[in-house]
Amino acid sequence: MHYKFLKEQHRKVRDDHTKSLTIRIHRALSWLNKAEQSSDLDSKFIFHWIAFNAAYAQHIDRSILMGERGLFQQFLSKLVVLDTDKQLSRFIWQEYTNTIRVVLNNEFIFESYWDAQNGLISEAQWKENRTNSIRASHHALANEQTDKVLSIIFNRLYTLRNQLLHGGATWDSKVNRQQINDCSSILSQIVPILISIMMSHPNELWGEPIYPVIT
Repeated sequence: MHYKFLKEQHRKVRDDHTKSLTIRIHRALSWLNKAEQSSDLDSKFIFHWIAFNAAYAQHIDRSILMGERGLFQQFLSKLVVLDTDKQLSRFIWQEYTNTIRVVLNNEFIFESYWDAQNGLISEAQWKENRTNSIRASHHALANEQTDKVLSIIFNRLYTLRNQLLHGGATWDSKVNRQQINDCSSILSQIVPILISIMMSHPNELWGEPIYPVIT
């Protein structure tokens, strides 16, 4: 699925959607379109992440504010439950031995590796943490726990997201091409699926956008 297909689908069903869902999908699709038009991998990853953010971010009471990882992991778990066509499960099974395996093994997008580089934990500890993370992903895959596999994958993507958006990487750097390429590939396939699932479940509570449209 790509932007043009999803945009056509949205035009057909948006009149039956709540205003908040329509805004979410419209915004997410606009950034998906920009991501698909981008010619460099750094931009593709960033714009795909913004599309993902547009889909899940919502206004909630600050007294119960969750961390960003908690919010998007909750969002992913909800979508796995709603994904009756098993699109996400199929994607995980098809890509696990290829791009996903490479991403999970890449130390440069594993947060514990950077904790070790900054002297917060030992080298032995970050390696053990990565081994445990990969083992957990294998176990989740074997038990068809798609939400857990996605959570582990998105923790890696989130580390790369932080590196880019917080100025911890150089644009078009030769040293991070592998992870940029692999993570961009994963997001480019998952984000359209997430948008499609949301459009197929207009009666679910998706929450109000943090920044509503003011006219």
